[in-house]
Amino acid sequence: MGELQIHSFEECLNLAGAKKHILLGNGFSIALKPDIFSYGSLYSKADFSTVPHAAEVFNALATQDFEAVIRLLVDMAKVLKCYEYTSPELVEQIEKDAAAIKTILAEAIALNHPDRPYDIKNEQYAACRAFLSHFEHIYTLNYDVLLYWALMHDEVDELHIRCDDGFRHPEGNEDAPYVSWQDSNSPTVHFLHGALHIFDAGHEITKYTWSKTDIPIVDQVRSALDEEKYPVFVAEGHSRDKLDKIMHSAYLHKALRSFSSISGSLFVFGHSFDDNDDHVLSKIPQGRVTELFVGLYGNPNSDNNKRIIAKAFSFVDFRAESGKRNKLNVHFFDVGTAKVWG
Repeated sequence: MGELQIHSFEECLNLAGAKKHILLGNGFSIALKPDIFSYGSLYSKADFSTVPHAAEVFNALATQDFEAVIRLLVDMAKVLKCYEYTSPELVEQIEKDAAAIKTILAEAIALNHPDRPYDIKNEQYAACRAFLSHFEHIYTLNYDVLLYWALMHDEVDELHIRCDDGFRHPEGNEDAPYVSWQDSNSPTVHFLHGALHIFDAGHEITKYTWSKTDIPIVDQVRSALDEEKYPVFVAEGHSRDKLDKIMHSAYLHKALRSFSSISGSLFVFGHSFDDNDDHVLSKIPQGRVTELFVGLYGNPNSDNNKRIIAKAFSFVDFRAESGKRNKLNVHFFDVGTAKVWG
């Protein structure tokens, strides 16, 4: 293999066919607000007062990665069960701490989140919408509402972005202060891991909106969390545990099935290709996408980018070895050239 070619985003758009889709990772949000959406920033705002042991685990591991700590605690509980003299109370406490950290993460994101859509400049929305307008289906692994805000902020341009997320006024209850997910719809925007503004009400999946209440979404989310109502939120430490949660949610399961079924070209922006998202990433080589465009941040020779590049090429090998007729080609682009937020 010769020297790896790093394209510009525009070059990749020209290489891609007419049918283009995108998978967004946390880098999409960090590109706008690096002081808010990095794990380090979220950790600094997290309230560990109810689970002091959890805070000590973060310190012991010298990490601020929530999913890494959740993963460790889950594994620790499983291992301790193998030992005869392990205290059942200790195992139970570790499992409770792992669950509590997921809640703390949701609360930290809501607390740290920009308060209002107008905290973001119109020029930034315009740049983001221009970026998103290239894609038929938009898949995101992020929990925040930046994507939702950008899609709704259509007064800044004349673009017609297909941004159907599958939510509608609930039948027979049009005056409800929320919209509900309708399984019969064919959405083009998919929150693969849930989101702050999406809630499971038991009998239906609901989404908070400003238009139904005149109350800002972030305020509604914070109020719900204060009432111990928690959003649809996949933050398990292991990919297999994330998949298990997805399979138990009709909304999340349909989103993942949609991702599995796309064809044409897939762009990946702002994702580290970590193994804990293999339940999503594995659908790429197993699926029908023929052109994969992977965004790289910074020096292509950094350890993180080398790992991303190696994993992307492993997808090519998997597809070839699987005997599928549709070959997978992989390309790389500099995420800075996409100018996602201007």
